[in-house]
Amino acid sequence: MPNKGVMLVVGGSRGIGAAVVRAAAAQGYCIALTYLSRSDTAEALVDELKTSGGTARAFPVDTQDEASILWLFKAVARMGPLTAMVYSSGITGPASPLADVSADTLREVIAVNLTGAMLCARESVRRMSSAQGHGGGAIVFISSRAADRGSAGEYVWYAASKGGVNSFALGLAREVAREGVRVNCVSPGPVATDMLSPERQAQGAAAVAIGRVAEPEEIASAVLYLCSDAASYVTGANLAVAGGA
Repeated sequence: MPNKGVMLVVGGSRGIGAAVVRAAAAQGYCIALTYLSRSDTAEALVDELKTSGGTARAFPVDTQDEASILWLFKAVARMGPLTAMVYSSGITGPASPLADVSADTLREVIAVNLTGAMLCARESVRRMSSAQGHGGGAIVFISSRAADRGSAGEYVWYAASKGGVNSFALGLAREVAREGVRVNCVSPGPVATDMLSPERQAQGAAAVAIGRVAEPEEIASAVLYLCSDAASYVTGANLAVAGGA
């Protein structure tokens, strides 16, 4: 199996991130994944990949903390050249109208979903860009169709954070396109992860043209495509994997 370098999946211990990790390991990437608090889940995934012949490490990282992110990228550099970074870390906070949301929720959601994405992208560019003496790479952000729909009455701040990710990705793609770094987004609709309760998944399925929620592996397939040579002319794109939502 060819060695495709290191893929870092921020928020890679469960859900969409874990599906990306499994798919990437199967394609020959050396895997670095992060988690916030569930070390047992992360280490179980690492053990699974190693049992299958892969190379993987898990790192505890708080994406609200720049020092934690800087430590992460220094540690990952010891694994080999970084060729792909997938930012899958994201939170919503409790559902409510905007009138009832706390300032702490607003700060945390923006810090994790947007500022953390920007900081991880900055550190990735520093380690991928040909202008920095590196061999290029791919950055993919897990965004959301919520950015286009607004999530009124539930998570308008979450939708806004993902809208910021979309705008940031487009600008960064144009900024580093001639430095060998491609930057894209994948925007899922409802996905069968623990981020959505069974009731929310049922509501999402009813609202989607295909009539069901996505499996995490279906989102991962789009991510791996955008990281691959098959997408060598794709940058600044936002791929909706949303079943017609």
